[in-house]
Amino acid sequence: MDLAFTAEDLAFQAEVRAWIAENYTPALRAKMALSKNGYLDKEGQVEWQKKLAARGWAAPDWPVEHGGPGWTPSQRYIFNMEVSAAGCPTPSPMGLKMVAPVIMAFGNDKQKAQHLPKILNSDIWWCQGYSEPGSGSDLASLQMKAEKTMRDGVEGYILNGSKIWTTQAQWADWMFNLVRTSQEAKNQNGISFILVDMKTPGISIRPLPTLDGPIEGQQEINQVFYEDVFVPAENLIGEEGKGWTYAKYLLEFERGNAYAPGLKNALKKVKRIAAVEQMGERALLKDPDFSRKIAELEIQINALDATELKIFSGLSSGKSVGAASSMLKCKGSEMQQAISELALEAVGVSGIPFVADSWGILDGRSNDPFPVPDYAVAVAPSYFNYRKTSIYAGSNEIQRNIMAKMVLGL
Repeated sequence: MDLAFTAEDLAFQAEVRAWIAENYTPALRAKMALSKNGYLDKEGQVEWQKKLAARGWAAPDWPVEHGGPGWTPSQRYIFNMEVSAAGCPTPSPMGLKMVAPVIMAFGNDKQKAQHLPKILNSDIWWCQGYSEPGSGSDLASLQMKAEKTMRDGVEGYILNGSKIWTTQAQWADWMFNLVRTSQEAKNQNGISFILVDMKTPGISIRPLPTLDGPIEGQQEINQVFYEDVFVPAENLIGEEGKGWTYAKYLLEFERGNAYAPGLKNALKKVKRIAAVEQMGERALLKDPDFSRKIAELEIQINALDATELKIFSGLSSGKSVGAASSMLKCKGSEMQQAISELALEAVGVSGIPFVADSWGILDGRSNDPFPVPDYAVAVAPSYFNYRKTSIYAGSNEIQRNIMAKMVLGL
């Protein structure tokens, strides 16, 4: 691999930096600094994603024919590095990175025309209907029924069951769902992939509390219940019974993301905190033991960065991420947890007071000052929130089984 940037790459880097400086407003920066989970609320998230869409940068990995920018691998890398270094919001992946590739690959022309432009411009919000109570990492055991029927002359399915851990379902306009359209001897068979309008009668949403303590309406996860929900057959993606194939394709995009740029930015935040926090008469950053921990994490991040560059450079030649997505998910999520642990160590006793509404002052809901420095407000909630990263998108134990089977042949 040639990692040297060309003159065109450097010009593009300058262009990205200038655009971020102009569009990443002080209000968005302040909100991101106090985020407990690395995301904004829906209003802020849509504002940011529409800015990206207006510039043509909302979907770096999309093909040009569907609205992608047509970047080279080095340009995608530069863009990811710059937005991460600036601490920009991470666009919600449910539409742009997860369901959109499935629609492109397996949807029909009508489905592409209906959904892709709205996803690109963040005019519709998506959530994922995969996990069920008792069917998390063992996704093939899912039981949500989709029974064929006719209603008012329209062919479709009646859905009954529930989905759990559904990220931002309270904001979603649509859900992409795995459902069981038939009972087969093998669990993977009989699963289909279907798109559901969240305004359909019979759908209800119950928030699930998490350890970071979100206020009502800003929860990250939910349980979604389906009671005799009618979904038109035209919302089925591809063929009946092929949902498992489509789901595996989608999970390559969910798990095969680049972690290193975000990890570098997160570690920079820890360094800034440690430069202010004191240990005795000197800054914590000058403590030999703490400095060693910083150095160990930097080495691991740099190794992950080189690995990601190697893997993603292969995408330009048509290679699939494949089982490497499981490896990136394992290492990336473990590094996220390690950095959140070090951040909590850095703030010390300032991590003890709990601020339920970290955005209250910014949004006008509260006039009460924070009981700790601003940089410490979200550290403990983020630490607790990041306990999830080794479980979501398929637990890391399951990912190791995938690698053992697909790579080692065990």
